[in-house]
Amino acid sequence: MSDLKDIVPISEWFPGKNITELLIAGPCSAESEEQVMETGKEIIKHTDIKIYRAGIWKPRTRPGSFEGVGLEGLKWLQKLKKETGLLTAVEVAYPEHIKACIEHDVDILWIGARTTANPFSVEELANALVGVDKPILVKNPVNPDLSLWIGAIERLYKKGIRKIAGVHRGFYPFEKTIFRNIPKWEIVIELKRKFPHLPIITDPSHISGTVKYLREISQKAMDLNMNGLMIETHINPKAAKSDKEQQITPVELKELLNSLKVRQAVCENEEVQNKLDQYREQIDSIDNQLLDLLAQRMDVVSEIGKHKCENNVSILQLRRWEKIIETRTEVGEKLGLGNEFIVKLLQLVHKESIQKQAEVMDKMGKCK
Repeated sequence: MSDLKDIVPISEWFPGKNITELLIAGPCSAESEEQVMETGKEIIKHTDIKIYRAGIWKPRTRPGSFEGVGLEGLKWLQKLKKETGLLTAVEVAYPEHIKACIEHDVDILWIGARTTANPFSVEELANALVGVDKPILVKNPVNPDLSLWIGAIERLYKKGIRKIAGVHRGFYPFEKTIFRNIPKWEIVIELKRKFPHLPIITDPSHISGTVKYLREISQKAMDLNMNGLMIETHINPKAAKSDKEQQITPVELKELLNSLKVRQAVCENEEVQNKLDQYREQIDSIDNQLLDLLAQRMDVVSEIGKHKCENNVSILQLRRWEKIIETRTEVGEKLGLGNEFIVKLLQLVHKESIQKQAEVMDKMGKCK
């Protein structure tokens, strides 16, 4: 697997445009020429954003809902680009979409979450993109599968495409949450760790599903050093034909962007950096102690496994597990630790403990 080291940085995507991060705004869907033009001109009026997004073909869950205006919308985007200088970005799902976008001088193409989840579709698009010198954005798949996301990026990379970025738009929540899509920041952080040269931007509109949480998600993206934002912006959100709840006006976009605090990726203040290093040394020491304690716990778990095997006792003891959850969460809460964090941690430890006991029993052979 490649480390993607020769991915082209965003600053080299559009020479002369002075674009160092991807700030993208525009409506969920292109609905009319007037809507496209007015929204674009208002975005320019109130912000410094240089990239305009609009859905031309909309993949809807059920037929009958608004599925986009199709080719006609590309003409509107082309006109907007000619009159304003805005770069344009469009989602593609089929090779014919790519061809149409090229014919209408679209600058950036993105692969949507549903398409990313299908390796056959991504491979088909990758083949159609061979020799196409346009940036390609890859949204994370609907399900929280990092390998699937990486696989889509790699399929493009193997075809010689080097202007690539990931788009974090959240993951489908099987449980009820305040968000439309769960952020699962840990997946994005892991992607950044694996491929530090790959630009990643966040789509707070699709994560939030409502304007209520747009600033919170956008600021978190900035705090985690994401390379930009894609924010759905509409001249009249209440009249939007799709996803009206998560779109904001150009004026609201200006207010949102102005409210964000952009933090330094690298600290140049020596005094501040020295203090950070001291804290990190403390963290390193504590982490080593935690690992040592976990190793000691697993040694005890192995002894429990032997004892259970010798006395024909099953590995899973449900009452004991329930008691652990109850007592440890009580202690954790008193120590200021979140209940959800404690439960997830305990589940990981319990899973490893069961595995360890199973290995012990396998080695001991037939139990009494």
